[in-house]
Formats: sequence, C-alpha cells, structure tokens
Amino acid sequence: MALMPSRITWATVRQMGLKLPDVEVGTAYRSPALKVRGKWFAVIPTHRSAEPRSLAVSIPFHDRDELIAAEPDTFYLKEHYVSSQCVLIRLDRVHRDALKDLLLMAWTFARRKSVK
Repeated sequence: MALMPSRITWATVRQMGLKLPDVEVGTAYRSPALKVRGKWFAVIPTHRSAEPRSLAVSIPFHDRDELIAAEPDTFYLKEHYVSSQCVLIRLDRVHRDALKDLLLMAWTFARRKSVK
C-alpha cells in the first residue's frame, strides 16, 4: 500500500518559510503571513473569492501568468487579486517541492521590494 502524501497546511508553509533567512511570522490583511523585512510573501487569502485551502504568494505578474498557464488546476487568480502581484495556490494540488520553490521565489521578490 502506497503512503499518501501528508496534507499541506499553514503549519507546513510556515515551517518551510522559516527556513529562509530573516523570515518572521506575522499577519497581513488580518491573516497569518510570512514576511521578510516587513513585506509579506505568503499569506492565507481572506477575500471571499479565494477558494478554501489556498495560499497567496507574492510574485511578479509575468511569473504569475506563466504559472497559471502551465498548471491552472494548481494556480489560479480571482478578480479581487488581478491588480496584485501575487498568485493563489490550491494547497491540495501543489507538490511540496514546487511549494518550496514558490516560497523562495516569493521571498526573493518581497525582499527586493522592501529595498526600494
């Protein structure tokens, strides 16, 4: 019998994110978030249009568009988020390794934004 992969939760995201330098746990939009230099890079979306068990990560528009085009079952966008440099991720669909890569991408992007 094959083992089912463990379910990705906010605790999983938090644990992965805290392995990156200078990450702090906080809130953004009154929701649990991971931040670097005061800028959020991962947050549980609170807008009612976001699907349950989703995560928002801060990334450039062109990367967002590429992710959604490549894997629309995993990555998505709702109208409320169109003007924000972020993508919504279905945690039940994303692979752990991909999530680690996305958190690193989001951390890098947020860190650069905090310097401006």
